[in-house]
Amino acid sequence: MTSAANPDLVDRLKEQLARLADPERAKAMAAYMRNQFPFLGVPSPKLRLALRAAEPGRLGQPELTAVSRRLWQLPEREYQYAACFLLARFVKGCGPDFIDVAHDLIVAKPWWDTVDTLAAHTVGTLVHKHPGLVTTMDEWIGSDNIWLARTALLHQLRYKEATDVERLFRYALKKADHPDFFMRKAIGWALRQYAWVDPETVRAFVLAHEAKFSGLTKREALKNL
Repeated sequence: MTSAANPDLVDRLKEQLARLADPERAKAMAAYMRNQFPFLGVPSPKLRLALRAAEPGRLGQPELTAVSRRLWQLPEREYQYAACFLLARFVKGCGPDFIDVAHDLIVAKPWWDTVDTLAAHTVGTLVHKHPGLVTTMDEWIGSDNIWLARTALLHQLRYKEATDVERLFRYALKKADHPDFFMRKAIGWALRQYAWVDPETVRAFVLAHEAKFSGLTKREALKNL
């Protein structure tokens, strides 16, 4: 069941995407994602149009929860992308307890494509609206699950001048010696994003701690400086 307000949304979306499926494109899309997931072969612009044609209406928190969870259960990756689009659109209307839904989606079928979108457009929005959730980010940055920790690192990507710089730098140092590629790249990306706001502060921070950071992290952080 998806929701009382929109019980057939997922089924309507499945009908739309079935018409657009492209097996050859699907192979290429799966290969790009290292064959982590099957694909229908529907590129992002067409996926957005299909979602619009499915007429999602306005989704409140119960509806958004049910729809996103059901989309996450479907095998093809485009359904998770559709869930991400809906989450980005409607998460502003959700309460702080929606962070539990975000958590479940992050750890299920995790890869950088959905995790990064959820970090910036769902978790980041929730934390900005409900500042008490920073304690959850403090928990996630210490998690052994790299995708939760990556989300904590990246949740401020869209904050610009509202970035909590002390927290950003503290998280970066906490994970500085992590061996995983995705973690090292995330640290650099988060720092590079804030460098658009305050390049000298980022440069000084990286140089002050350069012995702790990997070459990948430093290259990413200083790429545009």
